[in-house]
Amino acid sequence: MANESSDLYAALGLPKTASTQEIRAAYRKLARRYHPDVNPDDKEAEEKFKQIALAYEVLSDEKKRQAYDEFGAESLRSGFDAEQARAYRSWRGGRRAGGSPFDGEVANFDFSDLFGGGFKNPFRQGRRGTDIQAVAELDLAQVVQGAEVKVQNPQDGSVLTVRVPPGAEDGSTLRVSGKGLPGPKGAPAGDLIIETRVRPHPWVRREGLDLSLRLPVTLEEAYLGASVEVPTFEGKVKVKIPPRSQSGTRLRLRDKGIPRGQQRGHFYVELEVRMPDVEDQALAEALRASSHLYSRPPREGLKL
Repeated sequence: MANESSDLYAALGLPKTASTQEIRAAYRKLARRYHPDVNPDDKEAEEKFKQIALAYEVLSDEKKRQAYDEFGAESLRSGFDAEQARAYRSWRGGRRAGGSPFDGEVANFDFSDLFGGGFKNPFRQGRRGTDIQAVAELDLAQVVQGAEVKVQNPQDGSVLTVRVPPGAEDGSTLRVSGKGLPGPKGAPAGDLIIETRVRPHPWVRREGLDLSLRLPVTLEEAYLGASVEVPTFEGKVKVKIPPRSQSGTRLRLRDKGIPRGQQRGHFYVELEVRMPDVEDQALAEALRASSHLYSRPPREGLKL
Protein backbone atom coordinates (compact mmCIF):
# COMPACT_ATOMS: atom_id res chain seq x y z
CA MET A 1 0.00 0.00 0.00
CA ALA A 2 0.93 3.61 -0.30
CA ASN A 3 2.14 5.54 2.70
CA GLU A 4 -0.44 4.89 5.39
CA SER A 5 0.00 8.36 6.89
CA SER A 6 -0.99 10.06 3.63
CA ASP A 7 -4.21 12.02 3.47
CA LEU A 8 -6.42 10.25 0.95
CA TYR A 9 -8.58 13.31 0.38
CA ALA A 10 -5.48 15.43 -0.27
CA ALA A 11 -4.22 12.81 -2.73
CA LEU A 12 -7.29 13.54 -4.87
CA GLY A 13 -7.23 17.27 -4.12
CA LEU A 14 -10.64 17.13 -2.45
CA PRO A 15 -12.21 18.20 0.86
CA LYS A 16 -13.66 15.60 3.22
CA THR A 17 -17.15 16.71 2.18
CA ALA A 18 -16.58 15.61 -1.44
CA SER A 19 -19.41 13.66 -3.06
CA THR A 20 -18.99 10.26 -4.70
CA GLN A 21 -19.28 11.93 -8.11
CA GLU A 22 -16.53 14.41 -7.24
CA ILE A 23 -14.28 11.59 -6.02
CA ARG A 24 -14.82 9.62 -9.23
CA ALA A 25 -14.18 12.67 -11.44
CA ALA A 26 -11.00 13.63 -9.56
CA TYR A 27 -9.69 10.07 -9.78
CA ARG A 28 -10.25 9.82 -13.53
CA LYS A 29 -8.56 13.16 -14.17
CA LEU A 30 -5.51 12.37 -12.04
CA ALA A 31 -5.25 8.74 -13.17
CA ARG A 32 -5.00 9.84 -16.81
CA ARG A 33 -2.27 12.31 -15.84
CA TYR A 34 -0.12 9.99 -13.72
CA HIS A 35 -0.76 6.56 -15.28
CA PRO A 36 2.49 4.59 -15.86
CA ASP A 37 1.66 4.26 -19.56
CA VAL A 38 1.73 8.04 -19.89
CA ASN A 39 4.84 8.40 -17.69
CA PRO A 40 7.15 5.46 -18.51
CA ASP A 41 10.13 5.06 -16.15
CA ASP A 42 8.89 7.95 -13.96
CA LYS A 43 9.04 6.59 -10.40
CA GLU A 44 7.53 9.74 -8.91
CA ALA A 45 4.51 9.55 -11.22
CA GLU A 46 4.20 5.81 -10.49
CA GLU A 47 4.11 6.45 -6.74
CA LYS A 48 1.60 9.27 -7.24
CA PHE A 49 -0.60 6.92 -9.29
CA LYS A 50 -0.50 4.33 -6.50
CA GLN A 51 -1.59 6.97 -3.96
CA ILE A 52 -4.43 8.09 -6.24
CA ALA A 53 -5.55 4.48 -6.78
CA LEU A 54 -5.51 3.79 -3.04
CA ALA A 55 -7.46 6.97 -2.32
CA TYR A 56 -10.10 6.04 -4.88
CA GLU A 57 -10.32 2.43 -3.67
CA VAL A 58 -11.03 3.59 -0.12
CA LEU A 59 -13.10 6.75 -0.66
CA SER A 60 -15.34 5.29 -3.39
CA ASP A 61 -16.38 2.46 -1.07
CA GLU A 62 -18.96 3.60 1.50
CA LYS A 63 -17.81 1.27 4.29
CA LYS A 64 -14.10 1.85 3.74
CA ARG A 65 -14.64 5.60 3.61
CA GLN A 66 -16.63 5.54 6.83
CA ALA A 67 -13.85 3.57 8.54
CA TYR A 68 -11.21 5.98 7.21
CA ASP A 69 -13.18 9.01 8.38
CA GLU A 70 -13.57 7.43 11.83
CA PHE A 71 -10.12 5.90 12.39
CA GLY A 72 -7.89 7.69 9.90
CA ALA A 73 -4.75 5.95 8.64
CA GLU A 74 -5.29 3.09 11.14
CA SER A 75 -8.13 1.84 8.95
CA LEU A 76 -5.63 1.27 6.11
CA ARG A 77 -3.70 -1.34 8.06
CA SER A 78 -3.85 -4.86 6.69
CA GLY A 79 -6.64 -6.84 8.33
CA PHE A 80 -8.19 -3.82 10.04
CA ASP A 81 -11.60 -4.67 11.52
CA ALA A 82 -13.71 -1.60 12.31
CA GLU A 83 -16.13 -3.48 14.58
CA GLN A 84 -13.27 -5.04 16.52
CA ALA A 85 -11.57 -1.64 16.80
CA ARG A 86 -14.75 -0.07 18.20
CA ALA A 87 -15.13 -2.93 20.65
CA TYR A 88 -11.55 -2.53 21.80
CA ARG A 89 -11.96 1.24 22.14
CA SER A 90 -15.15 0.75 24.16
CA TRP A 91 -13.49 -1.90 26.34
CA ARG A 92 -10.46 0.31 26.92
CA GLY A 93 -12.68 3.26 27.81
CA GLY A 94 -14.60 1.09 30.27
CA ARG A 95 -11.38 -0.06 31.94
CA ARG A 96 -10.29 3.54 32.42
CA ALA A 97 -13.68 4.69 33.69
CA GLY A 98 -13.74 1.86 36.23
CA GLY A 99 -10.38 2.77 37.66
CA SER A 100 -8.72 -0.54 36.77
CA PRO A 101 -5.26 -1.08 38.27
CA PHE A 102 -4.13 -1.90 34.73
CA ASP A 103 -5.13 1.48 33.28
CA GLY A 104 -1.55 2.56 32.72
CA GLU A 105 -0.69 -0.67 30.89
CA VAL A 106 -3.79 -0.59 28.69
CA ALA A 107 -3.08 2.99 27.67
CA ASN A 108 0.16 1.87 26.04
CA PHE A 109 -1.73 -0.11 23.36
CA ASP A 110 -3.01 1.33 20.11
CA PHE A 111 -5.17 -0.14 17.37
CA SER A 112 -2.20 -1.92 15.84
CA ASP A 113 -2.26 -4.26 18.86
CA LEU A 114 -5.43 -5.76 17.42
CA PHE A 115 -3.43 -7.20 14.55
CA GLY A 116 0.08 -7.65 15.92
CA GLY A 117 -0.76 -10.16 18.65
CA GLY A 118 0.18 -7.83 21.52
CA PHE A 119 -3.43 -7.46 22.69
CA LYS A 120 -5.47 -10.60 23.32
CA ASN A 121 -8.98 -9.47 22.50
CA PRO A 122 -11.24 -10.33 25.48
CA PHE A 123 -14.21 -10.67 23.12
CA ARG A 124 -12.69 -13.47 21.03
CA GLN A 125 -9.77 -15.21 22.68
CA GLY A 126 -11.28 -17.16 25.59
CA ARG A 127 -8.95 -19.97 26.70
CA ARG A 128 -8.00 -21.18 23.24
CA GLY A 129 -4.59 -20.59 21.74
CA THR A 130 -3.67 -17.33 20.05
CA ASP A 131 -4.50 -16.83 16.38
CA ILE A 132 -1.59 -16.17 14.04
CA GLN A 133 -1.54 -14.46 10.66
CA ALA A 134 -0.18 -15.17 7.20
CA VAL A 135 -0.53 -13.39 3.86
CA ALA A 136 -1.64 -14.68 0.45
CA GLU A 137 -0.91 -12.44 -2.54
CA LEU A 138 -3.30 -12.55 -5.51
CA ASP A 139 -3.49 -10.88 -8.87
CA LEU A 140 -6.77 -9.58 -10.26
CA ALA A 141 -7.31 -12.60 -12.51
CA GLN A 142 -7.20 -14.87 -9.45
CA VAL A 143 -9.73 -12.64 -7.71
CA VAL A 144 -12.12 -13.05 -10.65
CA GLN A 145 -11.62 -16.79 -11.15
CA GLY A 146 -10.76 -17.93 -7.63
CA ALA A 147 -7.45 -19.65 -6.99
CA GLU A 148 -5.54 -22.23 -4.99
CA VAL A 149 -2.59 -20.56 -3.28
CA LYS A 150 0.20 -21.93 -1.12
CA VAL A 151 0.67 -20.25 2.27
CA GLN A 152 3.46 -20.88 4.75
CA ASN A 153 2.36 -21.25 8.35
CA PRO A 154 4.64 -18.96 10.41
CA GLN A 155 4.08 -21.22 13.44
CA ASP A 156 5.80 -24.37 12.15
CA GLY A 157 6.92 -23.55 8.60
CA SER A 158 4.48 -25.99 7.01
CA VAL A 159 2.97 -25.09 3.64
CA LEU A 160 -0.80 -25.16 3.26
CA THR A 161 -2.76 -25.11 0.00
CA VAL A 162 -5.77 -22.86 0.45
CA ARG A 163 -8.67 -22.35 -1.92
CA VAL A 164 -9.52 -18.64 -2.21
CA PRO A 165 -13.04 -18.23 -3.63
CA PRO A 166 -13.79 -15.62 -6.32
CA GLY A 167 -14.50 -12.12 -5.08
CA ALA A 168 -11.70 -11.69 -2.52
CA GLU A 169 -10.74 -8.13 -1.66
CA ASP A 170 -7.53 -6.58 -0.47
CA GLY A 171 -7.66 -7.33 3.25
CA SER A 172 -10.17 -10.20 3.08
CA THR A 173 -9.43 -12.99 5.55
CA LEU A 174 -9.73 -16.76 5.56
CA ARG A 175 -9.64 -18.77 8.78
CA VAL A 176 -8.00 -22.20 9.04
CA SER A 177 -9.07 -23.78 12.33
CA GLY A 178 -6.50 -25.22 14.70
CA LYS A 179 -3.40 -24.00 12.88
CA GLY A 180 -2.51 -21.23 15.34
CA LEU A 181 -0.57 -21.34 18.60
CA PRO A 182 -1.29 -24.21 21.04
CA GLY A 183 -3.78 -23.45 23.81
CA PRO A 184 -2.76 -23.36 27.49
CA LYS A 185 -2.97 -26.61 29.46
CA GLY A 186 -4.28 -28.66 26.57
CA ALA A 187 -6.88 -26.10 25.39
CA PRO A 188 -7.63 -25.99 21.64
CA ALA A 189 -5.11 -24.29 19.40
CA GLY A 190 -5.86 -20.94 17.84
CA ASP A 191 -6.53 -20.42 14.14
CA LEU A 192 -4.40 -19.35 11.21
CA ILE A 193 -5.84 -16.14 9.76
CA ILE A 194 -4.87 -15.71 6.11
CA GLU A 195 -5.16 -12.19 4.75
CA THR A 196 -5.41 -11.64 1.00
CA ARG A 197 -3.52 -8.86 -0.70
CA VAL A 198 -4.48 -8.01 -4.28
CA ARG A 199 -1.75 -6.70 -6.55
CA PRO A 200 -2.77 -3.68 -8.67
CA HIS A 201 -3.41 -4.30 -12.37
CA PRO A 202 -1.77 -1.99 -14.92
CA TRP A 203 -4.87 -1.68 -17.12
CA VAL A 204 -7.92 -2.66 -15.08
CA ARG A 205 -9.22 -0.99 -11.95
CA ARG A 206 -11.73 -2.41 -9.52
CA GLU A 207 -14.87 -0.68 -8.27
CA GLY A 208 -16.55 -3.08 -5.86
CA LEU A 209 -17.54 -6.06 -8.02
CA ASP A 210 -17.23 -4.03 -11.23
CA LEU A 211 -14.11 -3.85 -13.38
CA SER A 212 -13.11 -0.98 -15.64
CA LEU A 213 -10.63 -1.13 -18.52
CA ARG A 214 -9.22 1.94 -20.28
CA LEU A 215 -9.29 1.09 -23.99
CA PRO A 216 -7.18 3.18 -26.40
CA VAL A 217 -8.97 3.78 -29.71
CA THR A 218 -7.91 5.61 -32.86
CA LEU A 219 -9.45 8.83 -34.10
CA GLU A 220 -11.00 6.85 -36.97
CA GLU A 221 -12.55 4.24 -34.67
CA ALA A 222 -14.00 6.91 -32.40
CA TYR A 223 -15.45 9.04 -35.20
CA LEU A 224 -16.67 6.39 -37.65
CA GLY A 225 -17.44 3.65 -35.15
CA ALA A 226 -15.84 0.21 -35.15
CA SER A 227 -16.00 -3.33 -33.83
CA VAL A 228 -12.90 -4.14 -31.77
CA GLU A 229 -11.68 -7.00 -29.62
CA VAL A 230 -11.41 -6.32 -25.92
CA PRO A 231 -9.52 -8.62 -23.52
CA THR A 232 -11.39 -9.79 -20.42
CA PHE A 233 -10.38 -12.30 -17.76
CA GLU A 234 -12.54 -14.85 -19.57
CA GLY A 235 -11.13 -14.27 -23.06
CA LYS A 236 -11.57 -11.70 -25.80
CA VAL A 237 -14.97 -10.12 -26.48
CA LYS A 238 -16.11 -8.10 -29.51
CA VAL A 239 -17.27 -4.60 -28.58
CA LYS A 240 -19.06 -2.20 -30.90
CA ILE A 241 -17.87 1.40 -30.62
CA PRO A 242 -20.68 3.82 -31.59
CA PRO A 243 -19.85 6.48 -34.19
CA ARG A 244 -18.64 9.84 -32.83
CA SER A 245 -17.73 8.41 -29.44
CA GLN A 246 -15.90 10.69 -27.03
CA SER A 247 -13.04 9.99 -24.64
CA GLY A 248 -14.54 8.75 -21.38
CA THR A 249 -17.48 6.97 -23.04
CA ARG A 250 -18.22 3.80 -21.02
CA LEU A 251 -19.46 0.61 -22.66
CA ARG A 252 -20.79 -2.18 -20.44
CA LEU A 253 -20.18 -5.89 -20.73
CA ARG A 254 -22.82 -7.43 -18.49
CA ASP A 255 -21.79 -10.02 -15.91
CA LYS A 256 -18.12 -10.00 -16.91
CA GLY A 257 -16.94 -8.50 -13.63
CA ILE A 258 -16.09 -10.12 -10.30
CA PRO A 259 -18.38 -12.89 -8.99
CA ARG A 260 -19.24 -13.27 -5.33
CA GLY A 261 -21.86 -15.80 -4.31
CA GLN A 262 -24.97 -15.18 -6.39
CA GLN A 263 -23.80 -11.71 -7.45
CA ARG A 264 -21.64 -10.73 -10.40
CA GLY A 265 -20.33 -7.32 -11.36
CA HIS A 266 -20.00 -5.84 -14.83
CA PHE A 267 -16.94 -5.13 -16.98
CA TYR A 268 -16.80 -1.55 -18.24
CA VAL A 269 -14.78 -0.42 -21.24
CA GLU A 270 -13.81 3.24 -20.99
CA LEU A 271 -12.75 4.73 -24.33
CA GLU A 272 -9.60 6.82 -24.56
CA VAL A 273 -9.30 8.50 -27.95
CA ARG A 274 -5.66 8.62 -29.05
CA MET A 275 -4.68 11.27 -31.57
CA PRO A 276 -2.19 10.35 -34.33
CA ASP A 277 1.36 11.06 -33.18
CA VAL A 278 2.87 11.51 -36.64
CA GLU A 279 2.51 14.89 -38.36
CA ASP A 280 0.36 14.88 -41.50
CA GLN A 281 -0.54 18.03 -43.39
CA ALA A 282 -3.67 16.60 -45.00
CA LEU A 283 -5.09 15.56 -41.63
CA ALA A 284 -4.21 18.94 -40.15
CA GLU A 285 -6.12 20.73 -42.92
CA ALA A 286 -9.11 18.41 -42.53
CA LEU A 287 -9.22 19.08 -38.80
CA ARG A 288 -9.01 22.85 -39.31
CA ALA A 289 -12.03 22.58 -41.59
CA SER A 290 -14.04 20.54 -39.09
CA SER A 291 -14.75 23.19 -36.44
CA HIS A 292 -18.24 23.85 -37.84
CA LEU A 293 -19.19 20.19 -37.32
CA TYR A 294 -19.58 20.56 -33.54
CA SER A 295 -23.23 20.89 -32.54
CA ARG A 296 -22.14 23.11 -29.64
CA PRO A 297 -18.85 24.64 -28.51
CA PRO A 298 -16.84 21.92 -26.72
CA ARG A 299 -16.04 24.21 -23.77
CA GLU A 300 -19.48 25.74 -23.47
CA GLY A 301 -20.45 26.36 -19.84
CA LEU A 302 -16.97 25.51 -18.54
CA LYS A 303 -16.14 27.62 -15.50
CA LEU A 304 -14.63 27.31 -12.04
